[in-house]
Amino acid sequence: MITTSAVHSKRWLSIIIALAVVLRLGAALYLGDRVEVLPGIYDQVSYHTLALRVLDGHGFTFPSDWWPMTRAGAPTAHCSFLYVLYLAGVYAVVGVHPLAARLLQALVAGVLGPWLAWRLGRHVATETVALAAAAITALYIYFIYYSAALMTESFFILAVLAALERALALAERPSWGRALQLGLALGLAALLRQLILAFVPCLLLWLLWQARGRVRWGQLLAPLLVIALLILPWTVRNYRVFHRFVLLNTNAGFAFFWANHPIYGYDFPGLLPPDGPSYQDLIPMELRHLDEAAMERALMQRALGFIWEDPGRYLLLSLSKAREYFKFWPSAASGVVSNVSRVLSFGLFLPFMLYGLVRAARDWRRWSLLYLFVAVYTLIHLLSW
Repeated sequence: MITTSAVHSKRWLSIIIALAVVLRLGAALYLGDRVEVLPGIYDQVSYHTLALRVLDGHGFTFPSDWWPMTRAGAPTAHCSFLYVLYLAGVYAVVGVHPLAARLLQALVAGVLGPWLAWRLGRHVATETVALAAAAITALYIYFIYYSAALMTESFFILAVLAALERALALAERPSWGRALQLGLALGLAALLRQLILAFVPCLLLWLLWQARGRVRWGQLLAPLLVIALLILPWTVRNYRVFHRFVLLNTNAGFAFFWANHPIYGYDFPGLLPPDGPSYQDLIPMELRHLDEAAMERALMQRALGFIWEDPGRYLLLSLSKAREYFKFWPSAASGVVSNVSRVLSFGLFLPFMLYGLVRAARDWRRWSLLYLFVAVYTLIHLLSW
């Protein structure tokens, strides 16, 4: 039987979703039917270019020398294959119209973002909290902005929300269907941004602890199998073009090398100053003849060498990244759009986030998965980005 309160809640959720869709469609229309370098969304040029190359039959290659050190016509695995295929699919159907891809993405994000936040909130708190989570998701400026950008962020966030929601559902009532759904959500998240793979072992250990005695070993292994099946075709593709093992993407070594380079000393500046060396300048000359996969592996080894030579510097440098990671104030190094987005999203909601973290500690076991994700995801970025 559907109660009056349930009808009232669904009505509010529908209003929130409608508002989210309108705001995101507005952002998509504002960015328009062109692809250009804009604050915080530089990578959309790369994704758009790769999609055009795939459509023209050139595969995952760039028409000219490209960021970070990929030569013209050479195979690349630096960007998300799945997102490139999304863009290529949209362009194949409606023509090369970035606005179409923006509008579709904005619609999906506007509907699923608040809905998944609401479902997640119902697992750990009350209906009121769930609706508040949906409303914040709808109004959060960063979410609105990135929902219109031709980049992985929006779809990745949706996949993460779905994974967390399915993990909570699996812990509450284990079933094979929920285990497979969890694997699908995690697999899609990995195809969009592979760093989520570092969280998977933590998630499975949490499930083992939270649902011990009720969840079967096979239901814990099923998500891993689904993830492996989704990644395997790209691992095979990478071996064929690079002649070496590359699990999925080739960006980790580059990011780890740049994030921990000795040029920073003990204090991470966020971005290299414009009057100093560029990120490409930091790549040693003796490595620049290598293909993308070999260079990525060599840079990872160099970065690990930096840490081995001075672990104290690495620790202090990682701690200093917290300033940039949690920055909520305007910065002279940022443009107007970036500063306004930062202050009116993270800056505006940070006090409520902190209050929520403290308040939820009263029922920490129910909220433990969300605490775990926040801690692990933050640690990954502080230590490696």
